[in-house]
Amino acid sequence: MKKIHSIISLFVLAVFFSCSSDNSDIDLDGLEAPTNVSALTTVTQDNTGKVTFVPKGEGVTQYKISFGDGSADSDYIGAGSTVAHVYKEGIYKSKITAMGLNGKTTEVEKEVVVSFKAPENLIVEITNDLTVSKKVTVKATADFALFYDVYFGETGKPDPISANNGEAVSYTYQNPGVYTIRVVSKSAAIKTTEHTEQFEAILILAPTSAAPTPTKSAANVISLFSDAYTNVPMGTWRTSWSDAVLDDISIAENAVKKYSNLNFVGAEPTATIDASAMTYLHIDVWSLDFTEFRIKLVDFGANGVYETGGDNVEHEIKVTAPEQGKWVSLDIPLSDFTGLTTRAHIAQLILSGNPSGSHTVYIDNFYFYKEPTEAIKLPLDFESSTLTYTWGGFGNVDASVIANPNKTGINVSDKVLKLDKKSGAETWGGASLNLENTLDYTKGTTVKINVWSPKVGTDILYKMELSTSPKDGNGNPTVFIEVKVKTTVANAWQELTFDLTTAPDFSTSIKYDRVILFPDFGKTGAGETFYFDDIKQSN
Repeated sequence: MKKIHSIISLFVLAVFFSCSSDNSDIDLDGLEAPTNVSALTTVTQDNTGKVTFVPKGEGVTQYKISFGDGSADSDYIGAGSTVAHVYKEGIYKSKITAMGLNGKTTEVEKEVVVSFKAPENLIVEITNDLTVSKKVTVKATADFALFYDVYFGETGKPDPISANNGEAVSYTYQNPGVYTIRVVSKSAAIKTTEHTEQFEAILILAPTSAAPTPTKSAANVISLFSDAYTNVPMGTWRTSWSDAVLDDISIAENAVKKYSNLNFVGAEPTATIDASAMTYLHIDVWSLDFTEFRIKLVDFGANGVYETGGDNVEHEIKVTAPEQGKWVSLDIPLSDFTGLTTRAHIAQLILSGNPSGSHTVYIDNFYFYKEPTEAIKLPLDFESSTLTYTWGGFGNVDASVIANPNKTGINVSDKVLKLDKKSGAETWGGASLNLENTLDYTKGTTVKINVWSPKVGTDILYKMELSTSPKDGNGNPTVFIEVKVKTTVANAWQELTFDLTTAPDFSTSIKYDRVILFPDFGKTGAGETFYFDDIKQSN
């Protein structure tokens, strides 16, 4: 079957290059392996054990299925195709191999349950999404089941949506209201098991979660309104000539401004703002009903006074058809404000939109910023004279960037990270650093670190977090990865390799933005010092 495989690959390459004829520099090796690979597995209800695989993933050109019952693997199939296989009754570990354009592959296992008993003990959970209006999620589990169908009960939508047993499926209704949701759980048996329930899809009238937390360095920001920064003094967030109602509210313990019955509203700083060095304007907005959103910047000129026919200049940007019912982050290049020929004396910001006079808009994180010439990102070598590496120690661990006290062996650099794990420090003590730029996975999915440890066999835990993910009971992000490696050398530099792909739930689609190091993880502090340097990605 290699010949067929080659023909498919050549065909996909031909299509790719024909669609990319305007780009002569295509780095195939730089493409990452397929991500989010999975498969829907369904079985016919006729006691034959015929299972159909519907593989899916991102960055995939073809799939192969290993059935897990000792039979030969399937041929490679193109994206969007299916594979059928007949099983005897039993539980099998199948494997889906997904191949990308450059030949890189990703493999995932999939349990296949083939039972000629009807599903039993069906449990159905139906929930409203907390952030998206009219979005309902169903999760069904049953003994002996392989998959289930959900009929969401909306008029004109008779076809079910299928999901694997124990996995969730979501649907967004056109209108809020009460719907009859029917779940049909299926095994290989002729008989199925059903659950029917009346459920109300709700309309979310206001945001229920905070806007994304900004990650720009405060040194590169002029903030008007954000809990993440120190804001410039504002004279008013609703001028006397505004046509809107302003309420200062809190959402998820985060300050937010709510403008209702919005026609237009003006905001004015106490003193004019010099945004000449800034390159972008950022604002997070949420509305259930806007169809257009407008932002006008007004510069009063050197005298700081608005004068008809004077030196004041202004420009308005229109955002058409912004997404409704979710936080929308707008990053607008200041160069787009073409009529704003100077940004040295900004004195007014005017917000408006449609439907004029009747819609409601929530705003947060309103600030100017510039892209730094340097950024806190991997690789980290601590040698920059302009960056500030703000490591935060915790669990009785002190963190600081110092002159390298051990310029020997593989590490003769000038500066390193010092972590003092004090006597009695927590077993989970360590230090964290927020990244301004997230990982570029074309540079690899392993991380290498030069480590100086006072002893052999100590565990070094490397962790990355998505700082904006929901928090657990201790206030820590719930989206993270951890990889642990033991030292093999004492009192000397050695390079440790952390394979991120070994961490459960690792995905290149997640933009981890925080690095955390745990020296001598799992052990109470003994008053020892560890050094780290050259944290970099590698293939």
